[in-house]
Amino acid sequence: MFRRLPLHPLRLLNTQSLGCRHVSTAKPFYITTPIFYPNAVPHIGHLYSLLIADIYYRYYSLKDPSRAALFTTGTDEHGLKIQKAAQAKGLPPKEFCDHLSTHFRRLSRTANISYTRFIRTSEDAHEEAVRHIWRELDAQGLIYKGTYSGWYSITDECFYPDGAVSHIAGQAIATETSSPVEYTTETNYMFHLSAFRGALLDHYAAHPTAIFPQQHLADTLAILTEPLQDISISRPRARLSWGIAVPGDPEHTIYVWIDAVISYLTAIGYPWRDAENSGLSNGWPVDLQIIGKDIVRFHAIYLPAILLALKLPLQRRLLAHAHWTSSQKKMSKSLGNTTDPFDVMGTYGVDPVRYYMAIAGGNFRDDVDWSDAQVKKETTELRNILGNFLLRVTSSKIRGIIDGAREKGGVLEPAQDGRYEPLCEALKVLPGEVAKDLESLEVSDALKRIMEVVRLANKILTDVEPWNGDSPALTLASFDASVEALRVAGICLQPFIPDTAKRLLDALGVNEQERAWVYADKTGAGVGLVRGIKLFEK
Repeated sequence: MFRRLPLHPLRLLNTQSLGCRHVSTAKPFYITTPIFYPNAVPHIGHLYSLLIADIYYRYYSLKDPSRAALFTTGTDEHGLKIQKAAQAKGLPPKEFCDHLSTHFRRLSRTANISYTRFIRTSEDAHEEAVRHIWRELDAQGLIYKGTYSGWYSITDECFYPDGAVSHIAGQAIATETSSPVEYTTETNYMFHLSAFRGALLDHYAAHPTAIFPQQHLADTLAILTEPLQDISISRPRARLSWGIAVPGDPEHTIYVWIDAVISYLTAIGYPWRDAENSGLSNGWPVDLQIIGKDIVRFHAIYLPAILLALKLPLQRRLLAHAHWTSSQKKMSKSLGNTTDPFDVMGTYGVDPVRYYMAIAGGNFRDDVDWSDAQVKKETTELRNILGNFLLRVTSSKIRGIIDGAREKGGVLEPAQDGRYEPLCEALKVLPGEVAKDLESLEVSDALKRIMEVVRLANKILTDVEPWNGDSPALTLASFDASVEALRVAGICLQPFIPDTAKRLLDALGVNEQERAWVYADKTGAGVGLVRGIKLFEK
């Protein structure tokens, strides 16, 4: 069975919990979200990207507290959409971005997102890095001036080749995003993307797990099996003035997507002083890059080509998540079917929304239709499974039976009861199985696995009925096993619902230094009950 747990808030310490721990020299774990386009206030899709990244940042921080972890998000502030939106408001673009960028910071604060760097592409340091990379590419003969004719989407700030455009009812749209496109001819600077097709094919052949879900890798390989077109990387200044001017040619503005993808480098100090290790000590390459499925091309082809040209390592893994929809339609401000993340978190609470989005949207393969009814259902289930279980286990009835027996007879040993053996076995493997799910990018499966063990513990508690007082030894055994289940679940839940997990571990009296992932495998590490802590605020 489990180690007997004290009925008072006694906390056990060791040299590691006192701060005597090894500091790793390994490359910092680096995770990124897309940098968000602040032409409007944040929507639920932005929260989704942030949440998934936050889950992984927290998980890897718990898994190896000695290893530094970095988490970059931010706002992509240049481009024609911003320029037009600012004009419509009668504001200079920088002032317009200053205002809207604060909403994305507020979203992160509200949702308890623990980023370490919030980058804005209007920062001076970023502009300098973009110009540096432009000059590096130009020096290699990879940039040339040419006439570009093709499809351009203002919505996506993107040029699309013929093969990426569909014609429906007389309207030309980008196949990937359904955004309208128009045919345009411009004299622009071009990047010699076609030179990198072979190297990209070799990379993905050698790294078959580099893009997840697998379908996006297949789609990327399908693009690379055909000759790549060189891409436009500038726009005439007369059309686009809000952006970084091309070095040596103030009549042209650097294409917003080239500007944007470089932000992942800028955020960790590029260009680096330790050039010989390719930014390794700064955190490069990205270990996990969270993106939406509609921007795979830019992160799986365009950015890697630039990295190859700069002789930098490619991102280790891309997670291209699906979209949240409304009535099976992509959420869009123009359609009026967006979901306000601030409203839903205000209504249901932050952790219940995090829980719902992770469990409903954590398989990443299919679009998920937002459902207020489903949020309510998942919120109620979370409260019932976790909150009520804690209340039942720590009830005055159970504590009274144990305390009374000890007062009468002194030492009380827990009874052996075979009904708790399945729970004991489940708790032994739970941390490893959850870690395995997370590292396989199966977030929903990981969360469901934790909750299944809590359900099992609930069921056994109901079957044993330790509150009837027939056997104080059995009541003690039930109490020990149930509290241990809550402790292990609480540690494993920290990446998903951090505030709730913290309150749970506080209520159990788990030392703050004993909440790293490794302690989930240490039976009964430093537990004692603390009264008066509410698990849920709402």
